[in-house]
This record gives sequence, C-alpha cells and structure tokens, in this order.
Amino acid sequence: MVLDANILLRGVWGSKVRSLLEMYESNIAFYSPDVCFDDARRYIPYLAEQRHLDATAGLSVLDQLEQMVQRVDLDLYDSHEETARKRMASRDVEDWPILAAAIIVPSGQKTATFFGSGVATWTTANIELYFKGF
Repeated sequence: MVLDANILLRGVWGSKVRSLLEMYESNIAFYSPDVCFDDARRYIPYLAEQRHLDATAGLSVLDQLEQMVQRVDLDLYDSHEETARKRMASRDVEDWPILAAAIIVPSGQKTATFFGSGVATWTTANIELYFKGF
C-alpha cells in the first residue's frame, strides 16, 4: 500500500492512521515515495507552529513512521514518470511519484484520491475494511 504525504502527516498529528499502521504492519507492506517523506518533513514545522505543537516531536514521530512505512527512492520509480503523469493528467500531475510508486510496489494499492488512474484507491475512512481481509 502506497501512502501519500497527507497520510504521513495524519500519522504524525493524528491517532487513526498511526494505529492502523501499527495494527497491520505485520500483514501489509506500506510504502511512500521519498518525496512524500520530504514534503511531510518540510510541512511539519509549519503545521506545528499553526497548532502550537512541538515540531521536534512531530519530526520524531515521522521518523518512527519511517520504520513502518518503507521509503521508495526516486531511482526505483522514475522510469514510470511518463505513464504516471499521463494517468494523472486530469488530477494533480505533480502527484505522479505516488502513482509511479503504486505501479511498482507488489500490491499496487494506495490511499490518495487518484480515482481513474488505474490503481485501486482507498481512503482512511474505509481502508480498514480492506485490511480486515488480511
């Protein structure tokens, strides 16, 4: 299952995503493109300031999430950039790394809202229905 930066951030600041990762990490492989980890790391200080929270603690939680969610480096998914960009043409084409990573990972599943991109899509609200099958 490929997670986007928003899901990583929800894992940092919320409890639902983090508890799902902890509950299912032994049965389901979780992945996220390197750019999503980089984006999350860049936004954590801003979000922490907005919420009057400790950015260092947020970054620490992201480090913990990286133990459960495997970082997918660009050199593994960049050969799928053109395909991913074409599929994302009607959405946010800049999210192509998430789709490209979803193309190469064994399950090909992801959580971002990329309906019509050719891979199965789940939201946090209903992903547990999928997970319970494992």
